[in-house]
Amino acid sequence: MRTTGKTGGARSVTQVSISMLVAASLCSFVSVADAGLMAGVGRVDITRADAGPVNGRLYARALVLKSDSTLMAIVSLDVVAIGEIGHVNNEFAPTVRRRVEQELGIPFDHVVLNASHCHGIPARDIDERTFQAIQQAALNLVPVQVGVGKGHENRISANRRLQLKNGREIDVRHAYAMPADDQVKSVGPIDPEIALLRLNRMDGRCLAVVYNFACHPIQGVPGGQNTADITGFSSSVIEDNLDSETVALFLQGCGGDINPVLYKDVHLPRNAEPLGNTLGLSTLKAVRSISCQPDNRLTVLNETIELPRADYEARIAQMEEEQTTLLESLRGTTLNLKTFLQLTTKHGLSPDFPSYYSHRYLHEKQLGQDQLASLDETNRRAMRQYVENVRTMEQLTRVRTNLRLLKKHQKEMVAAGRRTLDTELVAARIGDLVLLTFPGELTVQIGLNLKSASPHEHTCIAGYTNGYIYYAPTAEQLLNAGGAQEDSDCLLAPEWQAVFEEKAKELLNRL
Repeated sequence: MRTTGKTGGARSVTQVSISMLVAASLCSFVSVADAGLMAGVGRVDITRADAGPVNGRLYARALVLKSDSTLMAIVSLDVVAIGEIGHVNNEFAPTVRRRVEQELGIPFDHVVLNASHCHGIPARDIDERTFQAIQQAALNLVPVQVGVGKGHENRISANRRLQLKNGREIDVRHAYAMPADDQVKSVGPIDPEIALLRLNRMDGRCLAVVYNFACHPIQGVPGGQNTADITGFSSSVIEDNLDSETVALFLQGCGGDINPVLYKDVHLPRNAEPLGNTLGLSTLKAVRSISCQPDNRLTVLNETIELPRADYEARIAQMEEEQTTLLESLRGTTLNLKTFLQLTTKHGLSPDFPSYYSHRYLHEKQLGQDQLASLDETNRRAMRQYVENVRTMEQLTRVRTNLRLLKKHQKEMVAAGRRTLDTELVAARIGDLVLLTFPGELTVQIGLNLKSASPHEHTCIAGYTNGYIYYAPTAEQLLNAGGAQEDSDCLLAPEWQAVFEEKAKELLNRL
């Protein structure tokens, strides 16, 4: 015997029975006035088995909360994004949320799905496994006490935007080269705060830790193996060092322009584990100082706002003109890579006497000759021209990479037939912690702004949630013509920031 749910998928009798049991379990607490806050956790491995060797497994971690008649699910997923890019399609979020509502009774708009933004490869049936994690959590609700706190970690991340002396900004990426050191003026800020929620069982054992931090978990591991990256390792550290059934849910913050601190290192294998261990230990240090108390406050708000979409027609024309100018600036040079490296080595070892020993130069000078000195100057001019060509080509790679992004999003804007973008925000209060979500890659300054403006001491801003709308830089960053990826891989017009921050502040004040 099989039955079909409203989602259209077939479910076995066992699945139906489990869903009925969960629904009955959730409903049984509604009439208990003094039950306080209830919570349950689930964790399901979502690593793709046929994607090669694994170093740091991927998980869906779920937390279900209940207070009186209010229900909420928070899910932390070791994936790059909830739709659009990577291995999770655009139907994933609505499919999972709809099923959770239908089978578990948790409202669609009370389900929060957050991507860690690691670049690991999840299982093809990630929607089923994610539901299983939420179902596990819903089946195992227990009374909990609530505690909040803050940790601090400033050693593992750096702002990837570089302010140049010419007034432009670029970013640090593997897609293009670093600028010359003498061109860099300053770097942007980071957010070292770890926002924390701790939930304890009534006997004092830790049930769940929710931690929010701004970073890009894209360091990778030796050999390029499949990995949950920095935040996968940090969650494992937390779980391994607390009570046996503790689940640690990482919520990605405003990490759009935050890189791992060793992101461009070419002298050591890329290895996220030490960075993840550091984040995990800093989180643990703060978690252990948190005192938990009875607290049944659970509020969930959900609103969809319209944000202005960018029209990149003029900027595309400007960048195409810049591309042409750069191409035309390339000049012929007598050197190739082989001779350039040879000359660079000689001139670096002995700037005054690169072509021979010093005595030969002194001998020529005594005779009134300058053959070696003249050769050196000719070679220096050729080397300078070669370097100028290299730097021009580096600029071209940046322009061409970002021009492709601009054209892609311009095409999408025209095809959409509208100049606004519907954007879902979730605002929630759990005890003294408030959470605000956004579906894009918010840059760190947005998070710093909202934390500063929030009336709540413990505020966490989680991007990458319930969808994906690419980068969301500040209005000032979007006016930059320097070629940072965040400013090109973006659907939003500069005016978006004011609209969003106004609504965000309103939601935070309502909690």
